[in-house]
Formats: sequence, C-alpha cells, structure tokens
Amino acid sequence: MSPPKREGPRINEEIQVSEVRLVAEDAEQLGVVSLEAALQRAADAGLDLVEVSPNASPPVCKIIDYGKLKYQEQKKKNEARKKQKTIDVKEIKLRPNIDTHDYDVKMRNARRFIDDGDKVKVTLRFRGREMAHQDLGAQVLERVRGELDEIAKVEQMPKMEGRQMVMVMSPR
Repeated sequence: MSPPKREGPRINEEIQVSEVRLVAEDAEQLGVVSLEAALQRAADAGLDLVEVSPNASPPVCKIIDYGKLKYQEQKKKNEARKKQKTIDVKEIKLRPNIDTHDYDVKMRNARRFIDDGDKVKVTLRFRGREMAHQDLGAQVLERVRGELDEIAKVEQMPKMEGRQMVMVMSPR
C-alpha cells in the first residue's frame, strides 16, 4: 500500500531530483547544488528542505522550518477569509396603500441595508380586491426605485409572482 498523498510542497526525502537551486534560511541564494548536499545542509541547520518551485529547472528548494511555513500559510488563509464580505438579501414587505410614516420607516431600513452592502428585495403584497389595482403597486415600487436611485441599482425589475410584486435592488 502506498503512503497517503500529502497536500502542499514536497519536503526532504520526497524530492526526487538530482540537483536543486538552493535558497538558505536567510533568503541567501546558494546556487545549484546536489540534492544530497542540500539535504545535508538542511539537517545541519536542524530545518527542512522544502521544494518551493517544483516546475523550475532545476527545482528551487528552500531551507526552512516546514511546520512554521504551514502555520503561516494557514494564518494567511484565515486572514483572507475574515476580509470576505458575504452579501445577504434583506427583504422589505410593503402594501399598495401603505401610509407615509410606515413607508418612511421601510425606506430608512432599506437605505441601511444597502449601506451595509446587502441586496434588498422589495416585496409588495396584494390582498383581496387589491389585485385589481396592480397599477397602484407599480407606483409604490417606482417611488421606492426613485428614492434609492442614487445609492442602489435595480437588479431585477418589478414582476408579479402570484399575489406579490417583487423587485430586487443592489448597492451601486
């Protein structure tokens, strides 16, 4: 049975070439040396020989502590993951005959969501006989679009989905 396949660069005895371009632990270029000499130099320093550029001719190897290298790579990955921003879709529900104060509160929330970098799904729900007056709903969504125009763009134009009209806006 073969040994389990390891992720990452080859180290020490896993390197299978006769000559390598060697870089010391202090980033000093030591030139092209035999693999045995490079392994001996790494052992004398109490460190590992790590293949950093396997596709070069000859491959570039560096004398470094492999555990420390893996730790630094993991820290870089975690840091990059911290800086990622996930975009959520926040929903605001309206009615065709919404009162002005209620509308202002909903718009304040929509602005806050867009400023936070989230998308806003504006849902206008029709009940009962309101279905006969879809033009009123379209006017409300047009008013929303006009107010948020300077900070958001319409990603999905208003469209009917059953008893509700839906529009999606995203930050500019």
